[in-house]
Amino acid sequence: MATNAVDETEATKATTDEKAVDTTKSDEVPETEVPAAADDAQTKEEAPSGVGQGAAAVVSAALGVVSLTGSWIGTVASARQNLVGQLETAQNAGVAQQIQAVYGDAWQTTALWGGLFALTALVVGVVTLARPAFGTPGRIQAPWIKSVAWAGVALGVIGLFLAVLKYTGILLGLPSAG
Repeated sequence: MATNAVDETEATKATTDEKAVDTTKSDEVPETEVPAAADDAQTKEEAPSGVGQGAAAVVSAALGVVSLTGSWIGTVASARQNLVGQLETAQNAGVAQQIQAVYGDAWQTTALWGGLFALTALVVGVVTLARPAFGTPGRIQAPWIKSVAWAGVALGVIGLFLAVLKYTGILLGLPSAG
């Protein structure tokens, strides 16, 4: 039995030595895996993040809101046109001509600027929605970007429609003098 105990001790010792050797071999990293990890890091850095598309979508929606609510540029241009109308209208001009020169032209200027903002919102929104078709294949645009870009397109269409109605006098036209 004593020989049997010695044989078991030597067998256990040999098994332990083999495990030690196996453990040290598994700690080594093969050289082929290191460059692959570096390539993955470069690919992630080069991939577009979509920040530009998100910003364009927000700009489109903001321009659509500005087209509906009015802008500082539109207000200044309207006031300038009002002043020009007052200066160019003769004292002996008819009431209808005075109303058109002083108020009508200013109203049309406001509508024109609103229409320009609406058209810009529409174009930026459409370009933002169309951008993935010309980008990296398989890259999906974030849903919130699509939603905000569609909101910009919708606001642009509504703003453009209202600007045309204001400019032509169909919506809140000048009162008739007479």
